Amino acid sequence: MTERETARPDKEQSSAITRLLNTVEWLGNLLPHPVTLFALLALLILLLSGLLGAMGVSVPDPRPEGTAGRAEDGIIRVISLLDAEGLRRIVTSLVTNFTSFVPLGTVLVAMLGVGIAERSGLLAAAIKTMVLGAPKNLVTVVIVFAAVLSNTASEMGYVVVIPLAAAIFHALGRHPLAGLAAAFAGVSGGYSANLLIGTVDPLLAGITQEAARLIDPAYEVHAAVNWYFMIVSTFAVTAMGWFVTARIVEPKLGPYDPAQLDPSAEPISMEPVSPVEKRALRWSGVAALAMGALIAALVVPDGGWLRLPGMDDTLASLHPFLTGIVVLVAVFFAVPGIVYGAITGVFRSDRDVINAMAKSMATLSLYIVLVFFAAQFVAFFNWTQLGQVIAVLGSTTLQAIGLTGPIVFLFFIAICGLINLSLGSASAQWAVTAPIFVPMLMLVGYSPEVIQSAYRIGDSVTNLITPMMSYFGLIMAFAARYQRNLGVGTLIAMMLPYTVVFFIGWVSLFFLWVFVLGMPVGPGAPTYYGTP
Repeated sequence: MTERETARPDKEQSSAITRLLNTVEWLGNLLPHPVTLFALLALLILLLSGLLGAMGVSVPDPRPEGTAGRAEDGIIRVISLLDAEGLRRIVTSLVTNFTSFVPLGTVLVAMLGVGIAERSGLLAAAIKTMVLGAPKNLVTVVIVFAAVLSNTASEMGYVVVIPLAAAIFHALGRHPLAGLAAAFAGVSGGYSANLLIGTVDPLLAGITQEAARLIDPAYEVHAAVNWYFMIVSTFAVTAMGWFVTARIVEPKLGPYDPAQLDPSAEPISMEPVSPVEKRALRWSGVAALAMGALIAALVVPDGGWLRLPGMDDTLASLHPFLTGIVVLVAVFFAVPGIVYGAITGVFRSDRDVINAMAKSMATLSLYIVLVFFAAQFVAFFNWTQLGQVIAVLGSTTLQAIGLTGPIVFLFFIAICGLINLSLGSASAQWAVTAPIFVPMLMLVGYSPEVIQSAYRIGDSVTNLITPMMSYFGLIMAFAARYQRNLGVGTLIAMMLPYTVVFFIGWVSLFFLWVFVLGMPVGPGAPTYYGTP
């Protein structure tokens, strides 16, 4: 067989994948602008709530009695907003829906600090130093790995790592959307993989424990029950993210057209940093170390000011630190940025620093408009209880199947992934579905720790392809810097290969780790409950 004949299947396969992704992109781009889409979805929710509310659609509330938020009569009903009470609620809550939308505050506060570091030139200089000094064949791996680890700092990966990855690829002469996709895959698709325990772990563990106590009132679930599997998943997600970026996404994107670049993106020159910039980098590094030491002094000691006193549970005592990490990240970027700007002469007075923050806010104008409509959609969806009804109906489908072997987890993970398309919050989804899935699978013979670990796979892999994900609009705004008139379908088509490969690879790893090798998913976490 000749070399050409050997290569033909790969070319045909690549062509088939390209045609499929082009079809997905075309279909997705038939959707209206994301702002219009969220406005139409909010209107659709209003109409559905009126129709389904009039029909009396309801499901049993799976949460135990005494649980906060449980329906008094044990029935979750679709609540209509097409009446006088609904209209009053909409009119009086439009502003607070917007201002209380959690991702909005996170992004704005973080960008105040990140904007100072960006406009001072610190981030550009740091990127150039890293890129010029690092092996270029490892850039993608490093980006995906760093993106996965960024989940430890709450949602900072969305605000910091993703735009930096796009800038790095652009600086290297590669397609910036490929860098954005690689980082997005690590941050969002790899949300449940990490080397460290993050802010979501104790939250999910608490929900799992309450659900497990429906079967065993004394059962306890601690925050690190999935830690071992999270660690091995980190390296698996990194490898899969590199593979999809290098073999599928970047070849499909092809060469980058510089004409698509938004002038406000301020592309990074690959000229070596000047002696003044090197000196500024050193002193900003010293400032960063000083900030890190200060934060450590406030967190590490038992009497640290950012810890709750008198608590034996280390993770619980770190609640002030974990809750306020957005502010700390903003300060961590702002202080070195000010030092860098002062040394290079970019910042000559406080007005220059203020202007830097103002310009960073200006780049988020589209995101702020989008958030207004997205916040209304999310609020309407929650008020009508459509999300809870959909989640319960989807999860009870698994009960109807009646499977008892390990293959039940394949259906479980798939259903979790489907529910995640409409109910994006990990904790909100698990709060509704855990009281059904955990007791059911415990009775089959599986431990709550393993059930939670499987749930987290399904909750992660479809984050990349749903506009309902809280930060999807922000990713669209970042991508639009490098490709004007970017459509929803373009972004979904670009991320779809990650979802498919992550689902297949991560589920396979789960079965290998838990059922073939018999390894625990975390410290003190059994695989089976009772008799397997």
